[in-house]
Amino acid sequence: MRHLPDRGFPQAEYGARTARAQTRMAEAGIAALLLTTEPEVRYFSGFHTLFWQSPTRPWFLVVPAQGKPIAIIPEIGADLMRRTWLDDIRTWAAPAPRDDGVSLLTEALQGYAARGDSIGVMKGHETHLRMPLADYERLIAGLQGLHIADATQLIRGLRMVKSEAEIAKIAHICAIGSACFARVPELAREGQPLEELFRAFRREGLAQGADDVPYLVGGAARGGYRDVISPPTRQPLARGDILMLDTGATWDGYYCDFDRNWAIGEADDLSRHAYEVLYRATEAGIAAARPGATCRDLFAAMNAVISKDGSGGGEVGRLGHGLGMQLTEWPSHALWDDTVIAENMVLTLEPSMGYGDGRIMVHEEDIVVRASGAQLLTDRAAPELPVI
Repeated sequence: MRHLPDRGFPQAEYGARTARAQTRMAEAGIAALLLTTEPEVRYFSGFHTLFWQSPTRPWFLVVPAQGKPIAIIPEIGADLMRRTWLDDIRTWAAPAPRDDGVSLLTEALQGYAARGDSIGVMKGHETHLRMPLADYERLIAGLQGLHIADATQLIRGLRMVKSEAEIAKIAHICAIGSACFARVPELAREGQPLEELFRAFRREGLAQGADDVPYLVGGAARGGYRDVISPPTRQPLARGDILMLDTGATWDGYYCDFDRNWAIGEADDLSRHAYEVLYRATEAGIAAARPGATCRDLFAAMNAVISKDGSGGGEVGRLGHGLGMQLTEWPSHALWDDTVIAENMVLTLEPSMGYGDGRIMVHEEDIVVRASGAQLLTDRAAPELPVI
């Protein structure tokens, strides 16, 4: 029986996250954080809802230098926000295009502007504003004297290192994903349209206990797939196809993200070789994933195997990334990323290579980095290309 973690987090977890942020804010000379995106609002408040999928309403969270965060949100979210650990919740009737929370937000930040303080917003890579640019410009124009600092590194440093409670949730959804992949030989068959297999896999994910399977991509083609991000078609699986499925299932707001490969009926030699190379590249990544190593080191370890024994590394730009409340998070295993790996980071290892005539293959596993090295969260892929 799979262990079921608790949903949500105790208030102490949110208090600790906020305290760590406030320590870093003091070091950076930042008097408050203004957060507008779902993972950051949820990280500090516990406000968890699928309503973010609607682009109509903006949502704001202000993290002051001391005390609890302040929520400035549409009234439709007030009841749910009151169930979090926050006390100061300010609302307006939204949508209100003429003043969608801007007056309330200006009022909350006016004191900082009067003192000439700096507040932090996320400006960097893999971030977005998630409020109308015109509203942001009106906000800043009404806060003369306020300085805007980039808080990307501050937030990134906090979120990259997971708590044990976060790791338990990710481990749980990885176990569900592994159980789904174990069922694929029973779900997939020659002659089955690929889109039908996708639907069957999603149903299996829900049956195994996932809250949702919002991300499922892959490909299938004779002798090897050439694309892994297109929607599935009605093309039937055929003997000699190489099939890949890559899932991002969720449980309590946390993702798994890993893939598996199979051959339908029979496997050609080139595909068997590519699979074996990527299996060894993944093993090299697992061995390299230790506290103190860098993401560049992980990339180099995996890429060395691919470059030596494979036909090419492809042009995907990286060989893995962070994982948590988002399908892909900081950092990236790439030559340009010198992020130092720390204990309790959750990462994907995702080596890929091109081979043959335009074919590609991708392997992926999810790990948590412990003091002694990498701990697999996924059931390790078979060392040889499985045949269905």
